[in-house]
Amino acid sequence: MDLTLAHALQAAGLGLVAGVAGGLAGIGGSLIILPGLGLFMGYDEPERTVQHLYMGSAMIVNFLVAAPAAWRHSRAGSVPGSIVKVVLPAMTLAMLAGVLLSDQVRGERLVLILAAFIGGYALLNIYRVVRPRRNAPAHPPAPRGGLLAGIGGFTGVIGGLLGIGGGIVMVPLLQVFARTPLRLAIGASSAAMCVTAVFGSTLKVWGLPAHGFSAGDALLLAGAMAPTAIVGSLVGARLTHTLPLKAVRIIISALLLAAAARMALSHFQHERRTPGAPSVEPTRAPSEQPG
Repeated sequence: MDLTLAHALQAAGLGLVAGVAGGLAGIGGSLIILPGLGLFMGYDEPERTVQHLYMGSAMIVNFLVAAPAAWRHSRAGSVPGSIVKVVLPAMTLAMLAGVLLSDQVRGERLVLILAAFIGGYALLNIYRVVRPRRNAPAHPPAPRGGLLAGIGGFTGVIGGLLGIGGGIVMVPLLQVFARTPLRLAIGASSAAMCVTAVFGSTLKVWGLPAHGFSAGDALLLAGAMAPTAIVGSLVGARLTHTLPLKAVRIIISALLLAAAARMALSHFQHERRTPGAPSVEPTRAPSEQPG
């Protein structure tokens, strides 16, 4: 993969935005990165196989966003260890299963699934801000272990399948079903992703040669986003404890809704322009070239 200077600068800006959003909302960053990469760098063939590369790179950055955010949340006393220790094992195993499943799905379908998922999440988030549920108690009773494991497992499968950190699934589930206050749910999500992102990204990157890309391609793209993502994550995590979270959630959700609409529109416009277009093989890594 050739990363031009323009693309590197775009990736750096994307990393900053993803870091701030991830630190604020505990969502890892992929939800910003994946639509952004599609918008700025595009897709080089009808089947959009490059989506697998984008997913691998975004999952690497998820760790870089989650780790400093979790550190900030921990210092603020917002990482509930009793929740993390139950959620984490189920989420990790399910994340690996989700990644293996994603490798069996065509890139174009992953793009559409991701667009639908982002759109649904954004609409639900806006609804929950406008029509809030009763506030969770400041010191809720400890949720059942089976419930937390189920939340972790569901979050991991979705995260691995779509290449996202999983925070957008875990945070609302912890709030609604485990009665966890928002800031504690965000802290738990960030802490869990510090582990699951490592395993998930490693497996996804390891499988990239099957899609015509190398691990070096993913590391190169992730490296362009990493420095600004780390800075953005620290800023976002600090702002979590000072900004009005309802307003932040509305703004982030509106941006995500626009990104989802853009992804879906781009796909259908491409389909109309190239009906029945033949598949084009992506550029192979040097090790994959026939001798």
